[in-house]
Amino acid sequence: MSETGDSGFADLSMLELFQMEEQQQSEVLTEGLLSLEQDPSSPKCLESLMRASHSIKGAARMVGLDPVVDIAHIMEDCFVAAQNDKLTINPAHIDILLKSVDLISKIASASHELPEWINSNQSHLDDLQTNLKSILASDSSIVVSKEKVAKSPSQNIVDSVEALPIKEIKQQEEINDEPKTNVVEQSNLRIDSVQIDRLMRLAGEASEGSRWMRKFSESMLKLKRKQVEVVTVIDLIAEKMREESSDPKIQEMLHDAQLKASDCRAIISDKLNSLDSFERKNISVSKRLSQAVITSRMQPFGDGIAGFPRLVRDVSRKLEKEVKLEIEGKGTLVDREILAKIEAPLNHLLRNAIDHGVESPDIRTALGKSAFGTIRLSAYHMSGMLFITVIDDGQGVDIEGLRKKVYKKGMINGDMPEMLSDEELLEFLFLPSFSTRDEVTEISGRGVGLDVVQDAVREMGGVIRTFSSYGEGTTFQLQLPLTLSVVPSLLVKIEDEPYAFPLARIDSIHSVESSRVEVVDGHQFIDIDGKNIGLISVSQVLNLNTTSTMNEVISVVIISDRSSCYGLVVDECFGEQDLVIQMLPKKIGKLKDISTAAILENGLPILIFDVDDLLCSVNRLISDGMIGDIDEQKNNKNSFYKKRILVVDDSITVREVERNMLEAVGYDVDVAVDGMDGWHMIHQHDFDLIISDIDMPRMDGFELICKIKSKENYKKIPIIVVSYKDRVEDRERIFNVGADRYLTKGSFQDNSLREAVEDLIGKSMV
Repeated sequence: MSETGDSGFADLSMLELFQMEEQQQSEVLTEGLLSLEQDPSSPKCLESLMRASHSIKGAARMVGLDPVVDIAHIMEDCFVAAQNDKLTINPAHIDILLKSVDLISKIASASHELPEWINSNQSHLDDLQTNLKSILASDSSIVVSKEKVAKSPSQNIVDSVEALPIKEIKQQEEINDEPKTNVVEQSNLRIDSVQIDRLMRLAGEASEGSRWMRKFSESMLKLKRKQVEVVTVIDLIAEKMREESSDPKIQEMLHDAQLKASDCRAIISDKLNSLDSFERKNISVSKRLSQAVITSRMQPFGDGIAGFPRLVRDVSRKLEKEVKLEIEGKGTLVDREILAKIEAPLNHLLRNAIDHGVESPDIRTALGKSAFGTIRLSAYHMSGMLFITVIDDGQGVDIEGLRKKVYKKGMINGDMPEMLSDEELLEFLFLPSFSTRDEVTEISGRGVGLDVVQDAVREMGGVIRTFSSYGEGTTFQLQLPLTLSVVPSLLVKIEDEPYAFPLARIDSIHSVESSRVEVVDGHQFIDIDGKNIGLISVSQVLNLNTTSTMNEVISVVIISDRSSCYGLVVDECFGEQDLVIQMLPKKIGKLKDISTAAILENGLPILIFDVDDLLCSVNRLISDGMIGDIDEQKNNKNSFYKKRILVVDDSITVREVERNMLEAVGYDVDVAVDGMDGWHMIHQHDFDLIISDIDMPRMDGFELICKIKSKENYKKIPIIVVSYKDRVEDRERIFNVGADRYLTKGSFQDNSLREAVEDLIGKSMV
């Protein structure tokens, strides 16, 4: 490695500059190579590629990264040769050049430990340089230039533009670009996301202060009207006294009172005008401040998806398919946190579209389609939300095949498969461990993918919808909030306390006459658009022990997930508002049915519902038969009780099998859909035994067991782990965290589960 200055290597600031330069230019190289594959003779692409490799070479030389200098130098020679019509770059060449870009990125990220990295990857470096040179050697008239690539910039600082600092390289290239444009240099400053969140909260408080000022101004207007009434009364008294009394002192006192009252009215009017002017300015500034902070959290959608064209190319080539990716809305602004979190879900959807959606070229040709499949990725804002869609023109979902698959897996029984609509069947694609493939490949067949996508989207407070037309293609639509710092919310009152529902999770809002409520089998329903929606009071879900009666007109908030839909009855809906999130103190932990909090304009706190938790709580109340008069059910306890068991598993099939098995021998069984739901239930009920899976979303079995064993009042509850895993290390870890028994899910075929339960807690009745 060449030396730079006295330190033997570039200083840290120069190295960070290089890494930023490398990331930018590598994106240019990747995008350019993918474009060049479609048009190998494009002068614009070749010029862009040559300049990008030239810039990386010069920047790498400045910081002493000779391996990068060598690779970039040969790449530059390739592009120059292609510009001079001495070389035609084909797809095989593109593969080598893309691998070169990958290797440059790896070297840049390992630059702090470069000597060790080179020692362990020298053969890979040599092979890549040999392959790069073979591209040039494909035409005997092309000769790799003999420039000494290890040349130190200090030896000849004016030899070429490569010897210039990175900043000057950019300026020099801008000078050489045609047509010339005026370039305004912008300085970049890195700010920690925590600092931006703090600024967001302060901006929110400023907005709340502005709204409070409006109410204060309105109260001052009332005062002004009262003061006018006082002046009128004084004038009437003065008029009356002039008629009935000739005492000059009284006349003088009344005159002074009139003057002072008039002065007060003038002062109040003047101050109100000033307050009104200040209020308008304050509201304007607070709005601009909030918008500026939100904007600082945003970046173009295209910045977060730069690697997707390469992903689509690599996966489609591996599957021997021809697929092109079209991207729309690259300039759509997206919250940086959302952009980071959405990358993995979009990766899943794109792989899924290539593997499951787009057909092979021969099949597409036979169907009368273009041999090239198309995937369209787009992002846009609509109705205050961010929408991201992934659309392919492939074979679509075979609904009848999916119906048979669902029945074959035992997820639904009897005549239920024929009763499900297309939309309901498509929801099965998002279930954990569900795959439409029978064989396992490197790309698919493991049942992992779409459930991960849905979990990630829900975590961000969004929803995902699926549309498919067999033979024509499939669309996945992600509806997400514009930012995670501000939550557009519906404000409601429950037992005179304010709460908020995220608007993104609300299906609809209704004001309904109580006469429309019907009762079937002890449950209340209401007909909305021809569909029966079950009703439940939110105060009952929150266990607030309400004593209020049903009003003539009730407010209903409709929420749903992929398996259920409910109408939540609240006391009042009193508007919509963008709430600035205030994170709950860590020592409080996760509150049941609550995600976070905010501050209203009157300074009062408001809790924001966790809709997924809320749905779990409703489902639990229904399964326990506790919808209705909960107090009455609590008071009517029998002289004996069934021992109570909690089953925690994210698979509905496993949950129901375990529930049925244990209820058949007399136990009272509650179920939880994951570790988080189970942890909430443990706080609400007394359990004699807990049966838990290991691999679950939100909170896995290991974390759940650790939490249980860390609490003095729960640590003595026996725990049985039932899992597909059967490795020695898994068993050891399970027992180390405090489990009492470990069974595999194959134990359902015998009496092992029942025997283990009876061994730990005895027979069902006491």
